[in-house]
Amino acid sequence: MRIAIPVAQDKLCMHFGHCEKFAVIDVDPQLDTITNREDFTPPQHEPGVLPKWLAGMAVNVIIAGGMGQRAQQLFSQNGIEVVIGASADSPENLVSAYLGKTLKTGDNICDH
Repeated sequence: MRIAIPVAQDKLCMHFGHCEKFAVIDVDPQLDTITNREDFTPPQHEPGVLPKWLAGMAVNVIIAGGMGQRAQQLFSQNGIEVVIGASADSPENLVSAYLGKTLKTGDNICDH
């Protein structure tokens, strides 16, 4: 399993389209443990680019603070589960909470 998190200053960037990079975290689903993290600089943010780019890296889940409806649909069409409303924290803490089913999510902070 691969989980992507948009980051700025090594914390979740509240809007995925404005992040500095994406932390892509590999997880052993049998053990619910993080096995690897790589950071990638994303291509320029334009509609449809990021879902295809992350799908090409075999990402299964994206955890974000906010995301527009159209982006959510595009991620879904690319086979990526969308988790929105997460708070700013380190990628490792967010993934650990997701795996432990304790990730707290709130409102989608994106209004488009």
